[in-house]
Amino acid sequence: MKRLLLPCLALAISLSSFSQNLQRPKLVVGIVVDQMRWDYLYRYYDRYDNNGGFKRLLKEGFSCENTFINYVPSYTAVGHTTVFTGSVPAIHGIAGNNWIDQASGKNMYCTDDSTVQPVGSTSKAGKMSPRNLLATTITDELRLATNFQSKVIGVSLKDRASILPAGHHPTGAFWFDDAKGDFITSTWYMNELPKWVADFNAKDEPSRLTATPWTTLYPIQTYKQSTADDVKWEGKFKGEKTTSFPHDFSELYKTNKDVIRTSPFGNTLTLDFAKAAIAGNALGKGAATDFLTVNCASTDYVGHKFGPNSIEVEDVYLRLDKDLGNFFRYLDEKVGKGNYLVFLTADHGAAHSINFMKENKMPADFLQLNNIITGLNEHLQSKFKEDRLVLSDMNYQINFNYNKINSQNLDYDAIKAAAVKYLKQQPELQFVVDVENIGNEPVPETIKSRIVNGYNAKRSGTIQMIPFPGWFESGYNGTGTTHGTWNPHDTHIPLVWMGWGIKPGKSNREVYMTDIAPTVAGLLRIQMPSGCTGHAIPEITP
Repeated sequence: MKRLLLPCLALAISLSSFSQNLQRPKLVVGIVVDQMRWDYLYRYYDRYDNNGGFKRLLKEGFSCENTFINYVPSYTAVGHTTVFTGSVPAIHGIAGNNWIDQASGKNMYCTDDSTVQPVGSTSKAGKMSPRNLLATTITDELRLATNFQSKVIGVSLKDRASILPAGHHPTGAFWFDDAKGDFITSTWYMNELPKWVADFNAKDEPSRLTATPWTTLYPIQTYKQSTADDVKWEGKFKGEKTTSFPHDFSELYKTNKDVIRTSPFGNTLTLDFAKAAIAGNALGKGAATDFLTVNCASTDYVGHKFGPNSIEVEDVYLRLDKDLGNFFRYLDEKVGKGNYLVFLTADHGAAHSINFMKENKMPADFLQLNNIITGLNEHLQSKFKEDRLVLSDMNYQINFNYNKINSQNLDYDAIKAAAVKYLKQQPELQFVVDVENIGNEPVPETIKSRIVNGYNAKRSGTIQMIPFPGWFESGYNGTGTTHGTWNPHDTHIPLVWMGWGIKPGKSNREVYMTDIAPTVAGLLRIQMPSGCTGHAIPEITP
């Protein structure tokens, strides 16, 4: 009997020891800065606060300096989904902010859900959920690994940047409703706002933040872009005669609450709400690891309106640096320094403004896709005697009108071949790829793999257009900028890790956005998300 008891006792002690030795952070915070190019870590480095956000990340954390997006198109919903699934659009299904459902021909928004109702608002902005997301997220996997004991909260001004990172069954996801100027959610998550959200909304912080004009944080003549405050490549707010500082929001906010998005105060509001989420849910206080996803979206709105070479973008990052510093100090106080893990990355970057590039004799121009598609439809009509055989050019892809092609018994392969041939003759397009026959296309491998990774047969057009570098479709009247291409300005993103289990350092080895989720999984010792194609970064998870 003693012989039997001794091995059992040894096994029990061994299992107990393993359980005691399995260490996890109390809280994981995944921060995605919208439209943050990698070079912004260093472009304004000299002006960042020594005790602030970005310098602290770089000094105390580990920076993966060559992190790239490995698919096209490089848009917000796709980026957030890829960060938290470790997968690509071909698998996770979020093929753009919008896409054409190939079976019906309908335009779909990534988080639209007609089966849910808004909570905290009556606006259609609340009819949102993660229903269209086809794979689990790292936040889902944490909930599954702890039998739903871990709390997961998603926070953003944007619905898609809150909903998709938080996964399918979080504790909650919250986003900003322009109609009310409040944070809201949907019945996918709950039937009424938690008290902490209602209390935060009652303070009406957006009104306070927009009560005074947006002026520069430092004397304007000290800014890198100080010689270019009123220029033709920047946009204007409604009622403004110039693009120059100051920007007076006090009257604008009364009638257009969305104006806070296009200001540094949107980031302040978001991070203050994130603090309220930590306190309201006692994140980092339980027995299981919690997860908070935060998207700072104002960098994207300001970037779109003014472009990278603007005082506005520079000021947004200098102010975000201070806001992040305050947020990290809040985590130190509430969760405990060394008890939380933070990673900071971006969903995409952005190109320089086209008119800025042209003025400085750099290659860039406007891609007139509407004109190209009009010409393409006319060309196809002349050959196949049917109009509007192409529905759209969404996501730099050709979406065919399959309903018409099938009902008229037209030769789809012949139509597609004629479309490819026509598009290859357009001077703005560097490559035109029939994705269903991509192996036959003479396209550089790095671009080819991005096209394949981004192609979801049910949600993507079958012809991918790749414009020349510096050429892109501008929906902003020639001002500001946008993103969506394979080029480094859109796909080279920051990735910095700090806190629990992270040793300071830096690596120049190329890694990918898809590697973030499996790296978190490795650190937490949990399963990777269900569609994960990335790999844990060994410098982070030795």
